[in-house]
Amino acid sequence: MRILHTSDWHLGKSLENFSRIEEQEKFLEDFVQMVEENNVDLVIIAGDIYDSSNPPARAEMLFYTTLKKLSNGERVILVIAGNHDNPERLSAASPLAYEHGVILLGTPKSIAPKGDFRKFKILDSGEGFLEIEIKGEKAVIIALPYPSEKRLNEIFTSELEEEKRQKSYSERVGEIFNDLSKKYREDTINIAVSHIFVAGGEESGSERPIQLGGSFTVEIRHLPQKAQYIALGHLHKPQRISSTLPAYYSGSPLQYSKSEMNHSKCAYLVDLKAGEPALVKEIYFKNYKPIEVFRCNGIEEALEICNEYRDKDIWAYFEIKTEFPLPSSKIKEMKSILPDIVEIKPILPEDEMEIEDYEIDDKSVKELFEEFYLKENKVPPTEEVLELFMSIIKEEDEEDETSEA
Repeated sequence: MRILHTSDWHLGKSLENFSRIEEQEKFLEDFVQMVEENNVDLVIIAGDIYDSSNPPARAEMLFYTTLKKLSNGERVILVIAGNHDNPERLSAASPLAYEHGVILLGTPKSIAPKGDFRKFKILDSGEGFLEIEIKGEKAVIIALPYPSEKRLNEIFTSELEEEKRQKSYSERVGEIFNDLSKKYREDTINIAVSHIFVAGGEESGSERPIQLGGSFTVEIRHLPQKAQYIALGHLHKPQRISSTLPAYYSGSPLQYSKSEMNHSKCAYLVDLKAGEPALVKEIYFKNYKPIEVFRCNGIEEALEICNEYRDKDIWAYFEIKTEFPLPSSKIKEMKSILPDIVEIKPILPEDEMEIEDYEIDDKSVKELFEEFYLKENKVPPTEEVLELFMSIIKEEDEEDETSEA
């Protein structure tokens, strides 16, 4: 069985206020072609399909159009929800999707229906697992969509499970994997897919924490040890996280922040046979619009760089050493030459004034953000930036309230 593992598409994501949807459209066109050229049997998308729990219509249209293209032929597509996705919204199309070879799983308690769906058969299933048959080959797949604290507690519901509920997040995830691993057999291909943060994985800086207030991490020892391949989502840098366990983060397909500018992006092509080690190969994506960071000694050098790169399609960040605040006329001139400048950051001589301690308890989130922005960027935030920040805070609060409900 040949699998292509990808994740973290973040459809609808912006770079500051710049939309990335056109790059995402180009990527998905190439991804469909990649799947067809490599005769893939099963596409695994390990969460964070969207960048928001309430994605824009264009992002949803792009996702469903891509699923339709991917589902041509006899291949199957397995999609799980990540921490950015609304699990109910993602899996809402399930009744229609199965007949087209698409399996959408929103929560750890999701159950795929058994049956013959023309392209494939689901021979057995339950909460968190399914046994699937594609072209005569059988695979047992453990599927753990993003397991929030609330969703983990829903799994351990009976009074007899109280001891499990008191264990750490990692231990509880390990209990789930351990129980579900009992479904693995010697005559089946054994796979796991999840959207979690595994300890030891290298972050890029653009990932939203698994949960506000601190990321929940899962120890490597709590992953399913008998799996032939573990397809992970959440971290944006492609990586294998253990030399002893076939656990891989496929990473995001695009550079989603300047911290990712040196990352090559890929999907993992995996050949699997029952009872044999996985054969894993990277297939790299194009860098449709590179991120560049320019560090300049003065505004004139910055203008020279703008002219040098004016015919190149890039996202540009500038850090400019200057004795005085940058003239707005010069900033306007830079942007007229190089339109996709994401940030212009003046680097002023450091003040030697002593920073006084002060209490933050009486300050609003908005006031704290304004002070932080001013300190970091040497200019106050615009109204647009403030509105964006407050809308994100509101969105996070609403998601927190929903998860606690």
